[in-house]
Parts: sequence; structure tokens; C-alpha cells
Amino acid sequence: MRVRILGSGTSSGVPRIGNDWGACDPGDPRNRRSRASILVWTGTTRILIDTSPDMREQLLAADVADIDAVIWTHDHADHCHGIDDLRQIMHFRGHAVRGLARSFALEQLQLRFAYAFHGRAGYRPTVAGELLPDSLTIGDITIRVADQPHGGITSAGLRFEHNGKSIGYATDFHEMTSAMRTLYMGLDLWIVDALRVEPHPTHPNLASTLEWIRELAPKRAVLVHMDQSMDFATLAAGLPAGVEPGHDGLELTP
Repeated sequence: MRVRILGSGTSSGVPRIGNDWGACDPGDPRNRRSRASILVWTGTTRILIDTSPDMREQLLAADVADIDAVIWTHDHADHCHGIDDLRQIMHFRGHAVRGLARSFALEQLQLRFAYAFHGRAGYRPTVAGELLPDSLTIGDITIRVADQPHGGITSAGLRFEHNGKSIGYATDFHEMTSAMRTLYMGLDLWIVDALRVEPHPTHPNLASTLEWIRELAPKRAVLVHMDQSMDFATLAAGLPAGVEPGHDGLELTP
């Protein structure tokens, strides 16, 4: 099982429009961050997590034309507004792409993108939507799910398991619940939100994330969903052993 960080940035990406790099060195390509998304795969199964507005460029860079399913963590724009690019995958597969989300998120996606789920004016549906349960298996990857507080909604926290190895993906949350602790305990690899150094009302800041890493003790942790204040090299130099900043295109094996 492997994972590729398709996008490691926050909702505005890095740089922000206007070439606002903030504290990030524009000369370091690892600081150019598209909106948050990952791809998890084995030799027979490929699962996309979220359809970011940068999905087309992300999948072109990864040389990926087909997936077995997409899982949405939640319905915020930076995690779902690339949904139209699933149409090309639908054409490649010859049928609608399997798409899973928790109840509220699925309802919102189906309202906002009804044409993608139901088709319109001669266009067939792009997505076959279904509820994301607490546990399921897609191909040869087992997935467990926990709801994460994220402002006034929840996002889906995910744990992927295959052949005794585990990958956790925790983005867009601001508290650590008991269910999340159970989900993320004992991971081989944890890809986790660390928005910035300063506190934020709906995302973890760096200190909070590092404290949870110490508590949950994954073998390796990679930080994502970072804004323009988080310069890659500066951040990397100050992180504890076993923790590193992620970047777009980074591929990892647990």
C-alpha cells in the first residue's frame, strides 16, 4: 500500500492569488501547495480522497487516469469543487464513479452537484453516491472511519489498512475525540493537518498536532493542509524525529 500527497495546502493554496508566498520561499518547489487531497493505492486498488479544485492537475502530475472510488472527507469547497473532473474518469471506466461520504456531506454534495449524481439533458451521471459507513473494504484496502469536529460540521477521519500496514488521514478538524484516538492509535503512517503556528478555530495548529503525534505515537507523521506561513525548510528543521512536512507529489510507503 502506498499514498501520494496530491495536495498539501489550505483552501487558498500557496502562493495565494497575487503571488502571496507569505513566509514561504518561492524558490523551493516544495512550498507550492495545491488544495488538500491524497491518493491511496495497492497493486489492484486505487482510492482518491477528496476532489479538490486542483484535481485535474494533481491527477495529471500523478499519471492517474482511473480510480476505484472517491471518498469525500466533507463538503467544503476546497475538498469537493473539482468534482466535475470525475467525468473524465467516468468516461474512462464506462460507468459512474463510486463516491462515498458521510450522511450530511453526501446530502450537501447531491444538492450542490445534482447533475453529477443524477445526470442532466442527455448527460449520464458521473458519480454513484453512497453513504460512507464506519468500516468497509474497497478492493483489498480496509477502511475505518471516525467523525471529526470541524467548526459547525464534522469531517471524516480515515484509516487505511492492507497486509498489516496502516495509514491514517486526518484533515480539517479542531478537536481530538475518543473515537479519533482509537482510530489513529498505532499507525505506521499518519498524514495530519497542521495549518499554521498560530491557533485557528477549525483546524489544528502546529503545537496541537505535535502533541497528538506524541500521544498517539505513529511510526511516522507527515504534516499537510499548511498555509503560506509554513515554509518547508524552516519547518522541517524544527520538527522532532519521525515528523516531517509533506509536499505536493510526495509518495510514501508505510
